[in-house]
Amino acid sequence: MDILLWIVAIVGGVTGLLTTLYLTISFPAVIIWKIYRRIAHGIPVTK
Repeated sequence: MDILLWIVAIVGGVTGLLTTLYLTISFPAVIIWKIYRRIAHGIPVTK
């Protein structure tokens, strides 16, 4: 039972870490991409 609890804790921790990293990287990347498209191609930021 103790081993199973450790496995669940590790899997949950890794899942949370990967989700946090994805959101931390993707939000600024999308904003930078939209600003680039606005400057380079004149596409509205909201599109």
